[in-house]
Amino acid sequence: MITSLYAHRSTTLSCLLFAMLATNSHGLATAQSGTKTASKAHPLKKAIELTEQSLAKMRQVKSYQADLTKKEVIGRRAVEHKIKLKIREQPFSVYMYYVDPSKGREVLYIEGQNDGNLLAHDVGLKGLVGTIALKPTGSMAMEDNRYPITKIGIVRSVEEVVAQWKKELKYSETEVKYYPNAKMDQLACRVIESTHPTPRKGFKFKKTRLWFDAKTNLPVRIEQFGFPKNPKAKAPLVEQYTYRNLKVNLQLTDRDFDKTNPRYNF
Repeated sequence: MITSLYAHRSTTLSCLLFAMLATNSHGLATAQSGTKTASKAHPLKKAIELTEQSLAKMRQVKSYQADLTKKEVIGRRAVEHKIKLKIREQPFSVYMYYVDPSKGREVLYIEGQNDGNLLAHDVGLKGLVGTIALKPTGSMAMEDNRYPITKIGIVRSVEEVVAQWKKELKYSETEVKYYPNAKMDQLACRVIESTHPTPRKGFKFKKTRLWFDAKTNLPVRIEQFGFPKNPKAKAPLVEQYTYRNLKVNLQLTDRDFDKTNPRYNF
């Protein structure tokens, strides 16, 4: 269960806003824009407002750990990884322990250290070379990743969505739905979903979903879906980042991001 260390007032406000938007019998509200007029706000404006409220709380978190499930389409490959993740925001530091596949693989990155490189060691035959330093945006580091390690984590992923939505404000073909009673496993969540009915040059994805823990209002899942080749087909999942067992403000120290830590195998 996600640890909550935040003021009740802000979370209550978000709950009320979701409740006001979710008005029909299915617990779902739809805000749609056609031709924009001065009297009708773009539906993404409310989605951005609610998301920025959640981001403001997440930016107060100095460090956290979570079980990250990462599903991505890279080229023609669908890749999934389960990772034990630790993140500290200042200086930005990341420790990753791979659970499945490649159980035992470890990756370490600290902003401003190791000449800007990440440190990694693999398992099996690949692990025979030991710990190697890799440029975060290099071909080896990016082989099974859509984004470099410098963009990993809840804050950076959700900031990408907000930036995406702000760019999409110039287009009117946007539908926004709110699901105030969603479930992620057994966790009560609220979901914002934006959809574009037809492809446009300015639309990177057909559908975007953000999941928030209903109790803490912290983001716990980011999903992006592409445009299907057949307009009648289901939108394919392009990327999904799920943060389970999120624990925040753990006072992670330099030792948690030290390659000489005896609990690690660098």
